[in-house]
Amino acid sequence: MSAEPAPAPAAPEPVPGPEPPAGGGEPPAEHRALVLTGFGGYDKVKVQARRGAEPRPGEVSVTVRACGLNFADLMARQGLYDRLPPPPVCPGMECAGTVRALGDGVRDRQVGDKVMVLARSGLWQEVVNVPASHTFPMPEGMSFEEAAALLVNYITAYMILFDFGNLRPNQSVLIHMAAGGVGTAAIQLCKTVENVTIFGTASASKHESLKEGGVAHPIDYRTMDYAEEVRKISPKGVDIVLDPLGGSDTSKAFNLLKPMGKLITYGVANLLTGQKKNLMAMAKTWWNQFSITALQLLHQNKAVCGYHLGYMDEEVELLRSVVAKLVNLYSQGKIKPKIDSVWPFDQVAEAMKQMQEKKNVGKVILVPEAPKEESKKAEN
Repeated sequence: MSAEPAPAPAAPEPVPGPEPPAGGGEPPAEHRALVLTGFGGYDKVKVQARRGAEPRPGEVSVTVRACGLNFADLMARQGLYDRLPPPPVCPGMECAGTVRALGDGVRDRQVGDKVMVLARSGLWQEVVNVPASHTFPMPEGMSFEEAAALLVNYITAYMILFDFGNLRPNQSVLIHMAAGGVGTAAIQLCKTVENVTIFGTASASKHESLKEGGVAHPIDYRTMDYAEEVRKISPKGVDIVLDPLGGSDTSKAFNLLKPMGKLITYGVANLLTGQKKNLMAMAKTWWNQFSITALQLLHQNKAVCGYHLGYMDEEVELLRSVVAKLVNLYSQGKIKPKIDSVWPFDQVAEAMKQMQEKKNVGKVILVPEAPKEESKKAEN
């Protein structure tokens, strides 16, 4: 969906950035950043000026070309994401760009390298300094927009399906929010395994796109009970359920599992009902939160797993091995990030709205400058 031209933005407000290193010389130039100024609606994320700093030992400085927007960023704006420092803070967990400077001791990166970056927060800026270990070389032929769409969604989908889900040939999978970033990644990864049957929930307007991507049974969650629809086709249920919803939907997911089935919960999207935090939605979701004892699990022959990439930031080697597998799949043409739309920093409110109102099919991308008209909507 292409964005309407935005009115000329007001001059960015300066906010304090990292102190320049001691030792004199020219102070680092200012750059633009998206800053969460407080919790609330779309207007709480503003373009501001930040003064940069040279990379510290072990870090690289990256000129950012594209950033990924994730559901966790929408929750963070409302104060519902516990891995984000308090405002004012720069959000953003993934970006892609070019290495512009190296800190002392960095040997495995060079100035000019194209890299993907993963961090807990702070990446929605024109220039970022990050530990070199948090950067991953971009594969040949990948665009910056694709690179900004790969890490969070595909790492999540890969680890859920293969590390927790143990996906094997001839199994069945239910993917909620199947047209979103993790959903499209999971569909593509399911297609790398022989004869996997995919059920996917999404609004009816997205069903054609889902079928083209490999979803055998798209279900309109707005007009149908998805559990009933799954049972009509597969009376015993499914082998794996990916649950980004939380609340009562987690219980429905557990009940849909076949014996030896696996439920992987990785989000609480049901908390998001509008622009701002909704205390009623929070109370309802937590009241309906799924709970089960070890003895009940034993009797049911089912598994329940929880996944949160935000708590994986210390697991550098584990993440690096997953990214290597994903890059290999990309290079073989087996996975390809699907870009829904590309929005300049000045239109971050519209980008967040696109995702929060579930209009996107694929990944919503932010770029520092307005993209050329023809690349607003990638034709995938």
